[in-house]
Amino acid sequence: MALTLKAMDYFTTALRHGNIAKAAVELNIAASAVSAAIDQVEAAFDLTLVTRHRARGIQATASGRVVARKCERLLDDYRSVLAEGADLRQALSGTFRVGYYAPIAPAFLPQILETFLPGDGGVDLQLEECDNDAAQDGLLSGRYDAILFVSEDVRPSMAFEVLISAPPYCLLPAAHPLAARPVVSMAEIAREPLVVLNRPVVAAYYARLFDSHVRQAPIVAYANSTEMVRSLVAAGRGCALLNMRPLTSESYSGSEVVAVPISDPLPVLSLAVGYDSSRPRRITQCFVDACKAYFATSDAARCVVADTDTGSVVERGGSGV
Repeated sequence: MALTLKAMDYFTTALRHGNIAKAAVELNIAASAVSAAIDQVEAAFDLTLVTRHRARGIQATASGRVVARKCERLLDDYRSVLAEGADLRQALSGTFRVGYYAPIAPAFLPQILETFLPGDGGVDLQLEECDNDAAQDGLLSGRYDAILFVSEDVRPSMAFEVLISAPPYCLLPAAHPLAARPVVSMAEIAREPLVVLNRPVVAAYYARLFDSHVRQAPIVAYANSTEMVRSLVAAGRGCALLNMRPLTSESYSGSEVVAVPISDPLPVLSLAVGYDSSRPRRITQCFVDACKAYFATSDAARCVVADTDTGSVVERGGSGV
């Protein structure tokens, strides 16, 4: 059965007016198109649904009234779907799902969300920490509306915008002799026990940083969370290589850590926001805009630790990606 929504709309409008000409005026179409739609509906059901009176217009038969009611309900549902779809695209409400890989996302994500989310509780906010691959897979499968991830090994179909690029730095216990230095070298770090952030993408990245330097001290621990890395460093287990830092120099244990720039020229890691850029929901676009606005501020610049010779401002303390 091939019965279009347009034909049902013309059919029900004609019965509501009881007149083909009046229905044509409301629909802004030719009367012949309305008459043809009635014929199409009758042919689809193989029933006489309308009685035509030359002088008095048209009148639904008993079967016509039943079909008209069902068509009206279907058309109402269709219009409701269109309206709800428009609301979903334009409204700052509904479910908003963010997958984030960045280990220091708790340091900035709440502030970003605060800038655009309404305070009426109309948004069901779902935040999920995941690894870099799971974040991208989740966005492409529709699990997430937007993701924060490291833009390494990006899927070919992934749309993203880089928010900030950060060189690696050395994280040290506050009492360590190197912690008072303005910069350290990779040769010096190679002589120190190392705590490694063991997450996909970054673990291999940190290993590559030692390609030109033979390690003279062991890796003392692998940890899959930044806070565990920071706490192990604060406890004196070793130093660590990280890229971004939160705005605090305290670990969970309460002990201090110090972030020291590295003098060697090294590859950076970039934090990016991924989303469907072709037809984004309004709330998604607001999130992306808020991310870009935040990472243009001085607070975001404090997440980066770099050698002053490069022109970047160096502030002591903290850790991150």
